[in-house]
Amino acid sequence: MNRTELVAALANRAEVTKNDAEAVLSAFAEIAGETVRKGEEKLTIPGFLTLERTHRAARAARNPQTGEPISIPAGYSVKATAGSKLKEAAK
Repeated sequence: MNRTELVAALANRAEVTKNDAEAVLSAFAEIAGETVRKGEEKLTIPGFLTLERTHRAARAARNPQTGEPISIPAGYSVKATAGSKLKEAAK
């Protein structure tokens, strides 16, 4: 399902216009991005999804083409954890 299909499904299910559904989806994406960017707290939708910013330590790796060792600097990543309802839906 792509973004356009998701907006149409949200509009249909919530009985709102596609513009309203698009606005809500955009606002959610902005809030999720801001929360992850700050890294101070998790974004949790109970039973569905948890998003959190995690720290990745610096590490050594190898260039797969040349085999030369390279160093990858420390950085941040996003961890998404499925909630119980989402896990149940996948079964």
